[in-house]
Amino acid sequence: MPRRRRSPGWSTLRLRFGGWLLLAFWLMPGLGAVFASWDYAQVLQNAQARYGAQGPAQRRIEAWSQLLQGQQDQPEREQLNAVNRFFNQQLTFQDDTRIWRQIDYWATPVESLVKGAGDCEDYALAKYFSLRHLGIPSDKLRITYVKALTQNQAHMVLTFYSSPTADPLVLDNLVGEISPASRRKDLLPVYAFNAEGLYLPGANGGKRSSDSKKLSRWQDVLKKMQVEGFAVGDG
Repeated sequence: MPRRRRSPGWSTLRLRFGGWLLLAFWLMPGLGAVFASWDYAQVLQNAQARYGAQGPAQRRIEAWSQLLQGQQDQPEREQLNAVNRFFNQQLTFQDDTRIWRQIDYWATPVESLVKGAGDCEDYALAKYFSLRHLGIPSDKLRITYVKALTQNQAHMVLTFYSSPTADPLVLDNLVGEISPASRRKDLLPVYAFNAEGLYLPGANGGKRSSDSKKLSRWQDVLKKMQVEGFAVGDG
């Protein structure tokens, strides 16, 4: 049974929502070939140069590499299960203030694996980039902000759409089992985003915003990943 982890307070993250909505972005799709070219030898070398001797962190990064290698060409549902399970097991939930001494910090997957910890945003980002690397297009994945009603807190999950109007599957660090959003009565969607744009809640997959402004924290994550040795393009 997965351990219950805390999410940031609703009032705190609601303030973030306002700022992020003003910074909504429009990014390029169709970058599967870019994601497929990750060089983990270079990634480990860069991680050691940036973070020092790795020890358990190196083993976590190597395990991530082995996971992705083993999941190439597997059915999408198997890839979802494997990636969701991996990060839920490898990371321990901690607040940004404890991990990074910052109120809000978006970590790369390597940063989260080096720390062995992350908050709900870091889980969702790590799962997103992993599944993009495995070839799942960005228009099937959305990083989704919700209100966790049971905890009365804001939360972030990754959602997967098999088609634009499908009932999405929810990849969550609070609940280990992947289930359709229609069964997650404990989650109230606020908004979602991916490389295609910003989505507001609604029928038939929600309404996509045409706002073309960049999301600064997203751009920061992409830049950090490029420094770490990942070819991620625009996400």
